[in-house]
Amino acid sequence: MIKCSFIEIELFKKKITKSMKPHSALLESRDISKSFGSFIANDKINFNILEGEIHGLLGENGAGKSTFVKMVYGLLEPTMGALFWNGNPIKIRGPQEARNFGIGMVFQHFSLFPTLTVIENIELALSDTQALPELRKTIIEKSQEFGISVDPDTYIRDLSVGEQQRVEILRCLLQNPKLLIMDEPTSVLTPQESEQLFVILNKLAATGCSVLFISHKLKEVKEITQRATILRRGRVVDTVTSSEVSTEQLAKMMVGSDPQHVKPKIGTKSNDILVQISGLCRPADTPFSTPLLDINLDVKAGEIVGIAGIAGNGQSELMEALTGEWRSRDSIKVLDVLGVDIRDYSPHKRRQMGIGFLPEERNGHSAVMGMTLTENTLLTNHNNPEVQKHSIIQNDNLEKLTSNIIHDYDVRTPLQNPLASSLSGGNLQKFVVGREIIKKPSVFFVAQPTWGVDIGATKFIRNALIDLANEGCGIIVISQDLEELFELADSISVLFRGKLSERKPVKELNSQKIGLLMGGEDGASLAKEHS
Repeated sequence: MIKCSFIEIELFKKKITKSMKPHSALLESRDISKSFGSFIANDKINFNILEGEIHGLLGENGAGKSTFVKMVYGLLEPTMGALFWNGNPIKIRGPQEARNFGIGMVFQHFSLFPTLTVIENIELALSDTQALPELRKTIIEKSQEFGISVDPDTYIRDLSVGEQQRVEILRCLLQNPKLLIMDEPTSVLTPQESEQLFVILNKLAATGCSVLFISHKLKEVKEITQRATILRRGRVVDTVTSSEVSTEQLAKMMVGSDPQHVKPKIGTKSNDILVQISGLCRPADTPFSTPLLDINLDVKAGEIVGIAGIAGNGQSELMEALTGEWRSRDSIKVLDVLGVDIRDYSPHKRRQMGIGFLPEERNGHSAVMGMTLTENTLLTNHNNPEVQKHSIIQNDNLEKLTSNIIHDYDVRTPLQNPLASSLSGGNLQKFVVGREIIKKPSVFFVAQPTWGVDIGATKFIRNALIDLANEGCGIIVISQDLEELFELADSISVLFRGKLSERKPVKELNSQKIGLLMGGEDGASLAKEHS
């Protein structure tokens, strides 16, 4: 992986940005609309992307960003309106046709085969077959040209998430794209990897390739884009020059009003230890899982402990140990919650103790998409005496509880009791957060609470967690979002390859220090370096 100093990155970005001169419109959307039955996802979308421009696309969950991008990439067809490519009307009937035009896309969730090598993954995506020696040479040349150094013969499973993203970009570059669409590209990267990605994108734009940059991180949008188009409820609010607006103005355009701020946390007022993890070890279950190595952590009442790290470093394995989805007395010295040894406790029994869980994946793990919201409420509240009496479900009380969750957590629903699948990602996340918090848990284990969630829902969820901590709940938040951890946590540890770093108070940390630990920098040498 190429490494650049912060100063080198900043100088290079300024040099490239000054040299960029966007010209005519490469892609233009004229009155593009998309309906699903009576629901209008995109309503007369009009904007353009210039040649050599990095253009931001912003909006809340459900604003219509994904629908629009899917039409550009050929996954959906517009109900009305037209796309223009270099001034000519076009119809894109599938991803292969999009790639033929010169449109490439790097999805938020990578589409790489972990058991194959870099060169094998790239070969699968190319329409023109090349002999492997020739393709290997091409990969090396292109990676050196853009500073994306990867070994063509390395297995995907052995690469970091940031390196896997470089493979996705390389795969697109070898198809000679004229427009590269990037969906939440920094959601799984360290701050250092994000800076290096921006260098790559600026260099790519300097060659004349346009970039459509989709992100909820408004600071990044201002930093990397020349212009940004904001969608709200399926319509274009405005297209602005990124340098001429503040992040607050962008946020207001996205949500239609001033978004709420994350409230200050009162801080720990008790020395009562609610969670004590000592010597937690877990062997790797599969060739692709990460073993946990001697995890030690305690959480006090009213305390929020943040665990940072790049995906694939043991977060899922740790969460399963906390929830009881994985249990092994032999591999844990102590997993003590509320003064009780819970090593053998199932998730159900842990919930009965007053422990709440919020898994990372809301679709299928936190909620069953084919069930109504009322049925999803029942899944984790069937032992509530108000919901079930003498083995009989009290439907009126269950419906009232669901209505309270929807009201208290501002869950916006198309119907009174819709299927979970009908909600946008942000609204479903608010529902599953509310379903847990409304039970007033004494301990709450949370993974990626605002993953892929818009700014309004993000602030709402973070404030709900802070309110819960202020009431005395002990909370562990596992997150890849450093801004989130700095807003929520009293202290932060970093999980890297199954090992947990020494926990530090938030006031002693910054994103650069955390980012280095996320990339594997030794904590002791890092402390010495910054002392």
